[in-house]
Amino acid sequence: MDNYLKIIFAGTPEFSVPTLIALNTDYSKVIHVLTQPDKKSGRGMKNSYSPVKKTALRLNIPILQPISLKDNDAFEILEASNADILIVAAYGLIIPSNILALFPMGCYNVHASLLPRWRGAAPIHRAIEAGDKATGVTIMKVVEKLDAGPMLISKSIDLDKNITTGEVTKNLANIGAILMKQIVSSIQKKETISIVEQRESLVTYAEKINKSEARLNMCHAPEVIVRKINSLNPYPGAAIIFRDKILKIWKADVIKNKDKSIQMSIGELYTYNEELILKLENGVIKIIELQPEGKTRMDASSFIRGHEITKIEKIT
Repeated sequence: MDNYLKIIFAGTPEFSVPTLIALNTDYSKVIHVLTQPDKKSGRGMKNSYSPVKKTALRLNIPILQPISLKDNDAFEILEASNADILIVAAYGLIIPSNILALFPMGCYNVHASLLPRWRGAAPIHRAIEAGDKATGVTIMKVVEKLDAGPMLISKSIDLDKNITTGEVTKNLANIGAILMKQIVSSIQKKETISIVEQRESLVTYAEKINKSEARLNMCHAPEVIVRKINSLNPYPGAAIIFRDKILKIWKADVIKNKDKSIQMSIGELYTYNEELILKLENGVIKIIELQPEGKTRMDASSFIRGHEITKIEKIT
């Protein structure tokens, strides 16, 4: 149809990709993609494209990668595009008011939480870490204040105690794409969309994940440590020091053991009933999947076979 909506899409990681793909329909088209600048990675420090850039190249959509949206060149290109609407999904840069004002049909964001809980950079990680029973996706209007805009629609999912950030991210990315496609369709049809203001008294913030958080604190309760492991999978990965090398722990589970007589040091690994156990200050956890420094991921059985791990014959 001739009167399709012209969309500017802003996003960077894999989470953003399903929404970008979903927006190219018979009633809407993405005419420019905003994504963060390429980063150098790997041993050769070669430029690495974001998942959104890779997708935009495949779809032949023009790409903008300003270091900051305060850049006047970026503003002029966006202004000249005469786009109708801005859609944001995990872009990662602050969008200033002069750019928000360019879009007559508004600016909307796919946020991976049930707002107003977990505004900020790492909502999925923090929901899992905190032991939330559920999380979800919220479509909201973009305002200058971080994730504070009024909400249009949301959908929740239950959080299993063993689910990881990677698994939840994939699920919510697909849900967010469906919800945003629904909203854009309603906007194109000029349908009335109800909006709800966020309650500031319920706001919590999801601080950005720092690599320093990867080192596990053996003083925490087993349940807390398992949630931390799940929240840091796939990035940056929870870790301990084992025989002076980094040992990443990708999956673990709580096991009940109140025995205080086990003569093992806190942070030490041992086997019991052919399971790999990590001793904590106040309990133990069972390691299911892990990764020694310089090696690939492996299950606990493979790790045990390759290392001399102390065996406990009996727990009373």
